[in-house]
Amino acid sequence: MPPTLASLVHHSALKLTVRAGEERLDTPVRWAHVSELADPVPYMEGGELLLITALKLDADDPDAMRRYVKRLVGAGVVGLGFAVGVNYDAVPDALVQAAQDEGLPLLEVPPRTPFIAISKAVSAAIAADQYRAVTSGFAAQRELTKQALSEGPEGLLSVLAGQVDGWAALYDASGAVVATAPEWAGRRAARLTPDVERLRERPAPASSVVAGGADDRVELHSIGTGRRPRAALAVGTAAALGTAERYALHSAIALLTLTTERSRALYAAEQRIGAAVLRMLLAGEPDHARAVAGDLYGALLDAPFRMVLAEAVAPPPSGVAVQGGASSAGTALLLAEVVTGAGPGSDPVSVLVDVVESAAARAGEAVLVVPDGERVVLLVVDGGAAVDACGQYAEALESTRADGSAGSAVAGDELVIGFSAPAGPIAAASAFKQAEQALSVARRRGRILVEHEDVAAGSVLPLLGDDAVRAFADGLLRALRDHDATGRGDLVASLRAWLSRHGQWDAAAADLGVHRHTLRYRMRRVEEILGRSLDDPDVRMELWLALKATGA
Repeated sequence: MPPTLASLVHHSALKLTVRAGEERLDTPVRWAHVSELADPVPYMEGGELLLITALKLDADDPDAMRRYVKRLVGAGVVGLGFAVGVNYDAVPDALVQAAQDEGLPLLEVPPRTPFIAISKAVSAAIAADQYRAVTSGFAAQRELTKQALSEGPEGLLSVLAGQVDGWAALYDASGAVVATAPEWAGRRAARLTPDVERLRERPAPASSVVAGGADDRVELHSIGTGRRPRAALAVGTAAALGTAERYALHSAIALLTLTTERSRALYAAEQRIGAAVLRMLLAGEPDHARAVAGDLYGALLDAPFRMVLAEAVAPPPSGVAVQGGASSAGTALLLAEVVTGAGPGSDPVSVLVDVVESAAARAGEAVLVVPDGERVVLLVVDGGAAVDACGQYAEALESTRADGSAGSAVAGDELVIGFSAPAGPIAAASAFKQAEQALSVARRRGRILVEHEDVAAGSVLPLLGDDAVRAFADGLLRALRDHDATGRGDLVASLRAWLSRHGQWDAAAADLGVHRHTLRYRMRRVEEILGRSLDDPDVRMELWLALKATGA
């Protein structure tokens, strides 16, 4: 530890005597400085032991001494050394009283102790403390490296917590707690998630100091070298870190950064293996895919899985309504800030991958991620944490969109996701087609997420709700509407009734309240106007869908 006033008083060669401020002798001394100026405060930085002979001071004047001592205390001077036998034979009572009133330690320096001896003692103690800190730092680095290699992040955190005499926690890319040391620190670490998310908005490396509660002083540090940090480290202590503790912390950050960057290289390799596994599955070669997957993805192929397709699409123009709620340009980006701490400009597909992979990692699940041009393919365990995280993220995006206002000023793409039904390796190709179909439906409906089961169990009519279909329907029925607008008959209503009754004349006429011969006449007029035969089932199908698409 650095030298203190107490260590100087106990120094056998200095022979210093305490005249005031005995209760503050444990204060560290940053330097020993000699100044005979009447006002040395402009040259003080704080933490100094000021040495004087009162050459230019009226040390017997109580008012002058009160003002002098008060200014020293205000400047952060930690102690005052007064040499006797030079200008004064003893420490003046006025100075002693002023020092006592302000709580400033006052040391009497005997004639045989030169100021240079005190300066050397302070300098030697500081140098020894720095040497101990460096030596301790190297020892901590060796132990941290050993634990990081043998035990992983958990072992590293355990050593770091011991080095700083506090606790440490590691967070993943989503701000969730990955590991803590000691174990009791888990609850404290969890309370800091909002602070970690704010830290992740800043480019790495970034750090901040926050209040962790329970008298904790917590330092947060981002981990990683990319634009978006891959992890974060929290260290909680009762007081500010010393030099040795700071060395240990920086060593831990460096090791975690190296581990993270190495993990990114491994992640890229895993993606290449995953892409090969996916290609084999889609080619109908599940046995080869299982052999390549090995322990990395083997568990994923042993259980029912879901094929997921996700892509970013341009938001609708300002003021254009989207089914399910008002459109909000950049919806995915707005939620990305809330959920993952990603700021404007974040790719919504990348954010989704972060959310899903973090959830899978916490649950110990395998997840296969394969980029596919502008979209991404995910293979996730059916009913697992990754599926839940994907659904919750989509629901939150839908909620943000519904609550947002059309024509948001935030620019960015929106996210669409398609889920297949549960499948196994043999049915992977079918699952991929199901995911593509669900993705297409999500894109057409203006939805964030659509599951294939919902498409199969629902009606085909919502699929007709785009502008091209409505334009076709309007064009097909326009001649009939123009005829009805002249007041010469209700051809559209008659057509709807006749089709809804599957061509049963009596039932349809009864629904309309007309004679069946009247209905027959109207249907002939429909055929004449449209130039199509109602005996053709394709014509009847097109007319029925046109009526449903236009709400006629």
